[in-house]
Amino acid sequence: MPNDHTIAVTGATGRIGSRVAQLLVQAGARPVLLVRDPDRLAPGLAESAEVRVVDLADPVSVRSATKGVSAAFWLDGVGESAPDPVAASAAFGEAAAAAVRANEVRRNVFVSSIGAELRGGAGAIDGLAAIEQALDATGADVTHLRCGFFYTNLLMDLDGLRVGRLTGTRSPGERIAWVDPRDIGDVAAARLLSAAWSGRHVQGVHGPQDLSWADVAAILTGVLGRQITYTQIGDDAVRQALRGAGLPAAAVEAIVGMTAGTRGITPEQPRDHVTTTPTTLAAWAYANLRPLVTAG
Repeated sequence: MPNDHTIAVTGATGRIGSRVAQLLVQAGARPVLLVRDPDRLAPGLAESAEVRVVDLADPVSVRSATKGVSAAFWLDGVGESAPDPVAASAAFGEAAAAAVRANEVRRNVFVSSIGAELRGGAGAIDGLAAIEQALDATGADVTHLRCGFFYTNLLMDLDGLRVGRLTGTRSPGERIAWVDPRDIGDVAAARLLSAAWSGRHVQGVHGPQDLSWADVAAILTGVLGRQITYTQIGDDAVRQALRGAGLPAAAVEAIVGMTAGTRGITPEQPRDHVTTTPTTLAAWAYANLRPLVTAG
């Protein structure tokens, strides 16, 4: 690895970014970790990296934190918790792009989503599409990882799983790509370390197989040792629940729109040996979900 190949990593305290950082360190790199709270880094990681405090919502902070780096792993750290997720993500994309230009960050890997190819009408995913476009406009080398539905989203309803309930707004039989975030980190690190590509690329990260919610319920029934039943609910029921939880209107529509806008979509990248990743839902659930559900 060339001495000037310094890799910045956003989201290093999260599931994906921490995996990227760990693999870079294990490969012999000393990454630059861009974090809001260094105390949340995994034990020992800071000693093997350079840590820079950054506010990803502040373009000046992003530009300053990426000085001297030649490659970057970008993960949207502002959209999910913002009152208007799409607008916040788009602003982050502009800040990242400005930093890429100012600091001549030559190679970039961004965590996007299936549905970003629509370029509109997919709720919060529209914000990721805006980030893709902002990074593309820099002319730097960039790979967008279009990822499937995260296994970790199941952690958001532990109480429901404890009583055998799984809910969603997709029909029980519609199959979509499901993926372990750890595997996304693996693909991202491999891309960052590879010198075999240049230009603009889009790579799917689709997990080992497409699953319907009925499939998921059956898998979880076996892993958790209790009957899990999937119930489809309407978009309006989700809206009502989110509004009841106090979310602003733009955030509600961003969440609802992700599913509503991608129903029946065929991913731009087909499932093949490149887009398929290894960790099964059953393996992930046994290690990560079962201890939490059975302890409740």
